[in-house]
Amino acid sequence: MPRCMPCVCMPCVCRGAFSEVVLAEEKRTQRLVAIKCIPKKALEGKENSIENEIAVLHKIKHANIVSLEDIFESKSHLYLVMQLVSGGELFDRIVEKGFYTEKDASKLIQQILDAVKYLHDMGIVHRDLKPENLLYYSLDEDSKIMISDFGLSKIEGSGSVMSTACGTPGYVAPEVLAQKPYSKAVDCWSIGVISYILLCGYPPFYDENDAKLFEQILKAEYEFDSPYWDDISDSAKDFIVHLMEKDPKIRYTCEQALQHPWIAGDTALDKNIHESVSAQIKKNFAKSKWKQAFNATAVVRHMRRLQLGTSQEGPSQPTLTSPCHGHLLLPEGEEEETNGCKIPGTRESQAQQIT
Repeated sequence: MPRCMPCVCMPCVCRGAFSEVVLAEEKRTQRLVAIKCIPKKALEGKENSIENEIAVLHKIKHANIVSLEDIFESKSHLYLVMQLVSGGELFDRIVEKGFYTEKDASKLIQQILDAVKYLHDMGIVHRDLKPENLLYYSLDEDSKIMISDFGLSKIEGSGSVMSTACGTPGYVAPEVLAQKPYSKAVDCWSIGVISYILLCGYPPFYDENDAKLFEQILKAEYEFDSPYWDDISDSAKDFIVHLMEKDPKIRYTCEQALQHPWIAGDTALDKNIHESVSAQIKKNFAKSKWKQAFNATAVVRHMRRLQLGTSQEGPSQPTLTSPCHGHLLLPEGEEEETNGCKIPGTRESQAQQIT
C-alpha cells in the first residue's frame, strides 16, 4: 500500500524536466524539508537510474552530504523527502563576502574531501562534483558546506568497471574523456578543479572550441596565470597539482589530500583575495551560465563528431559551443544513451533548486 506523507506541502518552488520540488513542513515536528515529486510516468524506462540514486542516498549519512529523509509513493508519483539546505550556493557566498582568503578555501575543500573520502570508503563515486552541487547548509556565517545531487553517482561492485562518460566537461577527469575505464580518482580530479576555481575565480580549462577544450583536459594542460596567482601560496599550487594529475594511478586520493600541509597544516595564507576572485567569478560564472541544469553524458557522441575519439591527438573541428563554453547541453527532455545507461538530459539537485 502506498504510504501517505505526514507533511503539509507548500506551492511548488521549482520545476524540472521530469520532476518538481516543493517545500514541505512535517506536521509532527514542524521541520521544513524539500520533497522531490517524480511522476511515475516520467520514470518509465529510467527505473534503474532512480533506483541507483535512491540506493546511494540510503547508504550515506554524513554531516556534509544532503541526506534522503524518507520515501513515499502514491499511485501516480514517487516522493523523495530530502534534507532542506537553505544557505545558498557556493559562488553566491564567496561573491557576497567582503573578506575571503586561502584559509577560507582550504576549510571548504577540507569539508569536501572529508565527505568524498567517506563516499569512497563506502564504495561510492559521485562522478559529478562541481561548484553548483556544493551548497551551504544555512545562512550562518560559519555554515558548513553540503554535497548534493547524486543522480550520476555509482556504487562500485566487486569486479565492476566504470566507463560511462558522464559528469560536466570542465570538471571531468582526462580518463573519462579518453573513454577509458576509471575509478574513484575521477572525484579527486574534480576536487582539484574546484580548488583551482576557489583560488582564482576562473576555470583551469577554457576554450570557445569544444575540441580544443577537450584536448586541454586530455593533456592536463593548465597554468597558474599571472597576475591572478601571484599572491597564492606555492603550497596551494602544489596541492592542486597533486589532485589535477593526469595519471589517476599517482593522483592524490582524498586521504592523501587531507594530509597535505595546505589542508592539514598552516600553509594556507590569510591574505584577502576577495576582490580578484569575486571579480573573476562574476565574469566567468554569470548566473545565466552556472544556474543552468546540464549534463555531459553526450561527451562521447560529441567527441566522435569532433573526430577526437579516444586519441589525444587529431584535427580540431570547429563547432558551435553552448552558452557556457565547455558544457555540452542536451535539449530539455532529451536523453543520451551511453553504454546502455539512459540518463536525463537535464538534472538539478533539489537543494540547489529551492535556494
